Amino acid sequence: MRAAKIELVDFTPDERRRYGRHMVIPEVGEEGQRRLKAGSVLVVGAGGLGSPTLLYLAAAGVGRIGIVEFDQVDESNLQRQILYGTADIGRRKIDVARARMREVNPLVEIVPHAVRLDASNVIDLVSRYDLVIDGTDNFAARYLVNDACVITRRPNVYGSVFRFEGQVSVFATADGPCYRCLHPEPPPPGVIPGCSEAGVLGVLPGLVGTIQATEALKIIGGFGDPLIGRLLLIDALGPRFREIRLPKDPGCPVCGTSPTITTPIEYTLLCGDLPTEAASEITAADLRQKLASGQPLFLLDVREPSEHALDAIEGSRLIPLGQLGSRLGELPSDLPIATYCAAGMRSAKAAKMLRDKGFQAVSLKGGMAAWRH
Repeated sequence: MRAAKIELVDFTPDERRRYGRHMVIPEVGEEGQRRLKAGSVLVVGAGGLGSPTLLYLAAAGVGRIGIVEFDQVDESNLQRQILYGTADIGRRKIDVARARMREVNPLVEIVPHAVRLDASNVIDLVSRYDLVIDGTDNFAARYLVNDACVITRRPNVYGSVFRFEGQVSVFATADGPCYRCLHPEPPPPGVIPGCSEAGVLGVLPGLVGTIQATEALKIIGGFGDPLIGRLLLIDALGPRFREIRLPKDPGCPVCGTSPTITTPIEYTLLCGDLPTEAASEITAADLRQKLASGQPLFLLDVREPSEHALDAIEGSRLIPLGQLGSRLGELPSDLPIATYCAAGMRSAKAAKMLRDKGFQAVSLKGGMAAWRH
C-alpha cells in the first residue's frame, strides 16, 4: 500500500467524529483509518454486488473510490440493486451512484469511469487504484479483471451470485491464487446462464457485496485475515457458510511460474454473446418497427412459463427452449420467426436451431431487457 503517503494523512474534526467508531476498535485504530483515507479502490460494476460495496466503502472513509459502469437503470434492477429507486429508471447508473455516495459521505473522492471495460482500457484503469472489487456479472469481464489485476499486481476481491448461492475470495495477491487457478478457461458460450435468465434472490448480492467490502477494508486498512487462498461458499437457503482451500496453481496461465497470458484478452465472443455466425439478431427497435408496420412475423418466447407469465411481448407464442426440438410442428414454415428470451442467449440458440431446420429465424438482441428499455 502507499505507506509514504499514509504518514502525511491526518483527520479533520469532522472526520474524527464520522469515523470514531472505527478508531476505537483496537484492530483498526487511527492507523487503520489513515490507511483507509489514503487508499483507493476501483469497483467494476455498480449493480447488485456494487451497490452495497460502494455504499460501505464510502461510509468507511476510503479516500478515493472509482466506479466502472456504462449501463442505465432498468426496472428489473430494483429487486436487488439498492443504490437505485423507481425515479432513477432510465438514468445512468454511474450518475445515480455517485450522487448517492456523496450523500453518504461527502469527504471521499468518487471517480466515475463511464466506459465499457475491455482489453484496451483495463490495465490503465486498474493500475490507478490500490485494489479492485469485481462486481461484474459475466465471464468476459471477470477474466479481464482477473488478468489485469495479476499483471498490475493489484488484489482482486471477487464475488459472484447465482440464484441462492454466492462466492467470495481474494485473488491476485503476491502469494495467493487468481481466478484462473479456480477456473483456468472461460466456459463455452451459452453453457451457464446469467442472472437475467437463471434468477437471483434479491438480498443475496447485498450479502456477498457486503463481504467484498469487508475484505477490501481489511486489506487496505491492514487488519484481519483476508480471504486469500480460501473460497467462501454461501448457500442462502440454509443458510450455510463454508470455506474451501484454494491453492495457487504453479501451472496457471496468468499467475503461474511460466505464464502464457501477459496481456489482457478480449473474451466477448468466447463467453459473452454467441458469435455472429451462430446467431442472426434483430434489435428491439427494428422488431418494434416491423410489428408496428404489420409485417408478417411469428414471435416465439423460449423462456420458461413462469417468466412468460410475468412479462411477455404481446402476441408471442411460448415454447421453452428445452421443448423446442420436439414441437417444431407448431411453428409456421412460411413466416419469419423472431425468438426472444430474458437476455438473448437462449433465443440465439433457438434461432440457430430453427435455421438449421430450414426456418427463417432471428433472435431479439438483448432479449426482454432490451425490449423493455
